[in-house]
Amino acid sequence: MAKPGEENRVSESPFLRIVGVSKSFGGRAILKNLSLEVAQGESVVLVGPSGCGKTTLLRMIAGLETPDAGEIYLDGECVAAGGQNLVPPFVRRIGFVFQDLALWTHLTVEGNLRFVLSSRKVPKTEHAKRIEEMLSLVRMKGFAEKYPGKLSGGEQQRVALARALIGGSRLLLLDEPLSSLDADLRGELRDELIRIQKRLRITTVSVTHDEAEARVLADRIVKLKDGEIESITIVKPEIR
Repeated sequence: MAKPGEENRVSESPFLRIVGVSKSFGGRAILKNLSLEVAQGESVVLVGPSGCGKTTLLRMIAGLETPDAGEIYLDGECVAAGGQNLVPPFVRRIGFVFQDLALWTHLTVEGNLRFVLSSRKVPKTEHAKRIEEMLSLVRMKGFAEKYPGKLSGGEQQRVALARALIGGSRLLLLDEPLSSLDADLRGELRDELIRIQKRLRITTVSVTHDEAEARVLADRIVKLKDGEIESITIVKPEIR
């Protein structure tokens, strides 16, 4: 177990750097002067009780919320500082799997993926190939024409992950993506996440209430309490 502040730094130049970030809602402090570094290719899992700031931190990294104070850097670029988001969410190249998945139900699986490619200005001539490759990666080949409402919970999870990754994301954020699944399916999807993260070597920050799950997914576990880092545990000595 590392003391707070000892293991919030990585030995190499960090891909994600959070410096003194604070956030309040309605006069209530959600995050308090929080600092954390995440290395390229590392998997960090945030744990802690409800309301401790886990999801708020993810949303600030993604640019969906603005820090009241502090700075956020992605790959050396300052994306938030001085109480402002300096780089909009769609430019940050971040994939986000929300707790409720937030799939566009009026679009097919292919439509969900194609929308992301279009918004990232990927040439249309590349869409079909990228969609085929991504559906193969998440083991959803043959589901391109299905609508989300016709998919099982596990299949929807896979589509949400594909949508988060297909635009060439350099950072993956996961907000309790497995919380609604039964134990067997959670185990299966957890193994899939590990496989994909290893294959892509994509930097990942995820949130879970399940500390046992965190130990399987994480290189480091960051425990939050009352908006601050309570402890950081190194799970795997070397970053995958």
